[in-house]
Order: sequence, then structure tokens, then C-alpha cells
Amino acid sequence: MSAETWTSDECAQAWGVKTQTWLGYVSRGQAPRPLDGGGRRKLWDAGEVRAWPRPGAGRSRTGAGPEAEALLAEMAEVADRIDELRARQQQLLCEGKQQGLEIRAMARASRISPQTAYGRLDGC
Repeated sequence: MSAETWTSDECAQAWGVKTQTWLGYVSRGQAPRPLDGGGRRKLWDAGEVRAWPRPGAGRSRTGAGPEAEALLAEMAEVADRIDELRARQQQLLCEGKQQGLEIRAMARASRISPQTAYGRLDGC
């Protein structure tokens, strides 16, 4: 008895994506490779497709290993630091406003657009 095989359409349906999205995952190595000997029509082992950790937005982290978890933790740390730096930048902009500095000069020094500087000054 042979293993159950799926076409690209069936694989895409199982993953809840469009066929072109499935084929994109395959081309980038983010999905199982097709079986050998499928001729012109590519086929995949259905069990392997079911078990493969799906990439992309909304993917469950249950298949993520320790390296992925560490990377996600580092991303969260960077986001926290960015928030702290934005808050400090806003404080500095407020101080500059109190001292009468021009928006363009403060924006240039802060490496932000004047529009962003105006937005951050709303809280002053």
C-alpha cells in the first residue's frame, strides 16, 4: 500500500493558503519538497505536509525550537528599548521646545522628520 499523496492544490488547502502561496513556500524551502518520480505533476507526502511546521503570519509557535524562542525574546527586548528611547526623545524634544529651539533643528538632531517631531511634541 502506498502513502497518501497530495497535489499542490490539496497541500495549499490543508495549510489554508492559496496554491501560489504554497508553491512559494516550497520554492523557499519553507515546505516539504515534492516526492521524486511524480512526473510533470508534483505530489507531496500528505503526512509530511501535515507534520511540517507552517511558516508565515499567524503560525503557531508550538513548533518553534529554543533558537526561535531566544530570537523572539531578543526582539521583545529591542522593542522595549525602542519604546524607552522614544520616550526619552520626546522628553528631549519638550526640553528643546521650552528652550525655544526650532523644530527643524530638533528633528534633524533626532534623525526624525519634522512631522514626527511635531507629533511627539503634542505630549508636552
